[in-house]
Amino acid sequence: VLGQTPKCINYSTLTKERDPLQTSFSTLTKERDQLQTSYSTLTKERDQLQTSYSTLTKERDQLQTSYSTLTKDRDQPCHEGWIKFETSCYFFSTVNKTWEESRMDCIRREAHLVFINGLNGANKQIWIGLTDTIVEGTWKWVDGTPLTTTWKETEQDCGEFVHRSTDPGDWNDDGCSVEQYCVCEK
Repeated sequence: VLGQTPKCINYSTLTKERDPLQTSFSTLTKERDQLQTSYSTLTKERDQLQTSYSTLTKERDQLQTSYSTLTKDRDQPCHEGWIKFETSCYFFSTVNKTWEESRMDCIRREAHLVFINGLNGANKQIWIGLTDTIVEGTWKWVDGTPLTTTWKETEQDCGEFVHRSTDPGDWNDDGCSVEQYCVCEK
């Protein structure tokens, strides 16, 4: 019996020592789980930030490329016989042609009939890239965009710019088979 008492005391002492260790272990386990949750949350946030950063970097690179292209285009001189204005080059024909011949001439020059809101020039009638040949009364530019302003309406199908001393600058619709000058733009 005497030999068994120290084992009971030893067991009781070990149990008393174990309980605070068990509590400490549980507390550390909770803290570890909270840290793991925080780590997972931070990892997700980091990944989202990395994705946003990559997207913004790609957009910046695309904008830089567009800027470089626009700057290059802006600074590019026009071909001989063309006139530079802002970022575009203009070719003023010296030969009278129909609207369709004028359009094709501009296309051969890798350009299009000019889109204008106004034009100051000599006393000439000049073809512009405007027509209602597809649907009478529905005016569109040669690139397909609709005309968003009003002007003289009659039965003709092709748009011209008229500049005379008596008529300082106006749009008119004229017969597409009439031969006159044109302005190409690129």
